[in-house]
Amino acid sequence: MFAMTLSAPHQALEPVHRPDPEPGPDEVRLRVRACGVCRTDLHVIDGELPQGPLPITPGHEIVGVVEAVGAGVSPERVGERLGVPWLGWTCGVCRYCREGQENLCDAPRFTGWTRDGGYADQVIVDPRFCFPIPDAYSDAEAAPLLCAGLIGYRAWRLAGQARPVRSLGLYGFGAAAHLLAQLAIAKGQSVHAFTRAGDKAAQSFARELGCAWAGGSEQPPPEPLDAAIIFASAGELVPLALRAVRKGGTVVCGGIHMSDIPRFSYDLLWEERRLLSVANLTRQDGLDYLPMAAAAGVRAHVTLYPLSEANQAVHDLRAGAFTGAAVLVPPDS
Repeated sequence: MFAMTLSAPHQALEPVHRPDPEPGPDEVRLRVRACGVCRTDLHVIDGELPQGPLPITPGHEIVGVVEAVGAGVSPERVGERLGVPWLGWTCGVCRYCREGQENLCDAPRFTGWTRDGGYADQVIVDPRFCFPIPDAYSDAEAAPLLCAGLIGYRAWRLAGQARPVRSLGLYGFGAAAHLLAQLAIAKGQSVHAFTRAGDKAAQSFARELGCAWAGGSEQPPPEPLDAAIIFASAGELVPLALRAVRKGGTVVCGGIHMSDIPRFSYDLLWEERRLLSVANLTRQDGLDYLPMAAAAGVRAHVTLYPLSEANQAVHDLRAGAFTGAAVLVPPDS
């Protein structure tokens, strides 16, 4: 197999060749067809998350086809197309797992962080934590849905728990926001896109997707928001989003990592505004979201890179060099 691996934080990914991995009990080996490049991958590469095992192969937005199965898995699954998300395994016995909150499991394993991921042409996964991919999506189109789409969906559901959302703000208009905007608009919500100051390309992209308004994150929206979701990892956006939501509104922080939130006056939180975070995902999120996204016509706008150019894709994501999402494609996929 061929993979692009991380040997130490802050270093470039290195190409490596290894023997084909063999699936263990309850595992399958996938032939990777596509793997999205997610901002969480940057946090892994930059050492902004607690250190997992090294070397590690990043990547957790994987679409692949089962080519070998381990003990306990039906041979009939060979040839099945599966999507592999960030949550790769849970213990099933801790309080959170037993109470339907496996996203908060006390002993989880995460694809591309604590177990090898999809910046490779093969990957070993637990099929119990994988999802069938709707036929409406190509491999490359489906890949960003498996984290950017899923985390956006989970954040969106949390944003609407306290009150109906008619006006929604999305801070950081990257892969997750461009997918969620399409779903929210299809559900009748008015979406306001907040970008880095002066990012005309992202603002134009947001309007093309049907957003009612697009501007810099420091700008006030044209109307008070019922809810806002922050996808950017910038803590300074939290007070801005709280200021933008109406009384009783909700702000959801959608990233796994965020810079420090600055001090802000209590009046921004007062009047029953809510500030929440979203963590990981559950398998039910995937089973609910993927068919819903397909039915709503959600399409990922992707920029393709050969797997061997993973470092360039990571660089371009960091630099904001494209709109939508980047997807790595192994040879012969």
